[in-house]
Amino acid sequence: MSTATDSTGTSETLITEENVVKALKVDKGSEAVLKSWKVVDFTKRGDNYACLVTSVEVKYSTNEKQDCEVSYVVKLNPQRKFGDFQEAEPFIFEKEGKFYEELVPALNEAITSTGQKPLRYPKCFLVSLEEGKEQIFFEDLRARGFKMYDRRKGLDEPHITLVVSELARLHSASHLLRKKILNVESVASAYEWLGKDFTSFGANCKDLFISWIKRSVDTSVMMLETIGGYETAINWLKSIKPDVEYYMTSYLQSKKFTSVCHGDIWNNNMVFRYDEEGCPVEVTLLDLQINREASPATDLSYFLYTSVNGDVRKPNLDRFLSLYHSTYEEVLEAGGMQMYFTKEEITEEFRSKSVYGILFALVIIPLFLLEPEEVPEMSETDVETLMQDLKTLALQKLKTNPLCKPRFLALFDEFMESGLIS
Repeated sequence: MSTATDSTGTSETLITEENVVKALKVDKGSEAVLKSWKVVDFTKRGDNYACLVTSVEVKYSTNEKQDCEVSYVVKLNPQRKFGDFQEAEPFIFEKEGKFYEELVPALNEAITSTGQKPLRYPKCFLVSLEEGKEQIFFEDLRARGFKMYDRRKGLDEPHITLVVSELARLHSASHLLRKKILNVESVASAYEWLGKDFTSFGANCKDLFISWIKRSVDTSVMMLETIGGYETAINWLKSIKPDVEYYMTSYLQSKKFTSVCHGDIWNNNMVFRYDEEGCPVEVTLLDLQINREASPATDLSYFLYTSVNGDVRKPNLDRFLSLYHSTYEEVLEAGGMQMYFTKEEITEEFRSKSVYGILFALVIIPLFLLEPEEVPEMSETDVETLMQDLKTLALQKLKTNPLCKPRFLALFDEFMESGLIS
């Protein structure tokens, strides 16, 4: 029997041989026989926040071959004693596990029936939702050459193009599923867990989540006051702070635009495969803990404002939205359906949901710029101390990291130029 070690350093029997065998047989067939296995950690601070991620290296045999090896990536409930966010752990594992077990096959049925390639997600071999011991076994994408992009850098155009195209494929596949297969107005009516979100996990967790966003607004106000000359943006932030809950809940919906959305689409939650010249050729989306049914523009604004620098986003925004529209249209036409919105309409929807993206950018950008050893460990502190530490680190990075100020200020410069802040 092997054990995994959680982020507190306490030895826990989180991964069991029983689950390793189950995942192996799903992956390699019922004839596969486990010979040995071991847990091998490979992530560092800053790679994951909500869950503990590790890997299991397995040796096994089959009827044809005696010495076989495979590696699995395993996502675990970290069992952190971290305030009211503990309420969310069972829900986010349920959401992600059932997304892979139930919704990915349905979405892929919808999109492959049109002659398109399946959506790009890792293969999932086991979902175990035993309370307090939740875990999900995935294929190890490193074996196929996938790797994370440096989270401290904004994505460049080739990377962005891959992500925007894949988001369009996800959103259009969900439209095909909803209209052609399920024939319902809402995919969440067929998949109840899809309607759950951080704001519905429990009153305490909801309050903590909203408080976190509001504190990020306060920190951003302090950063702008330190820089000086951004009174309009400061006043705007102060004006939207009381409405944060609205932007996180009812603001997500749209009568015309409704799709299954990733929900947490920033560059920590994707991996890329590269060709021999080092150019990205494929993206795989990860970490579906906050999948939801919402306006697809929430995914677009979340991604483009958290993961793209202003000097890349601003001059290319129209092209990215055109790519999104054309990819979406291509999928629908391949499925015998007419496109139901114009490029101008999705552009306007994106603008109308931009506040959602900028609010999460205020949370995520300071985290992006931390060195691994600087990232606070949730298991080692309480919520109040963590939030205060993050504010202190954000203000420090404003002074010491040359990437911080331009990336941060670009958000407000663009909003003011576009008239969204006035």
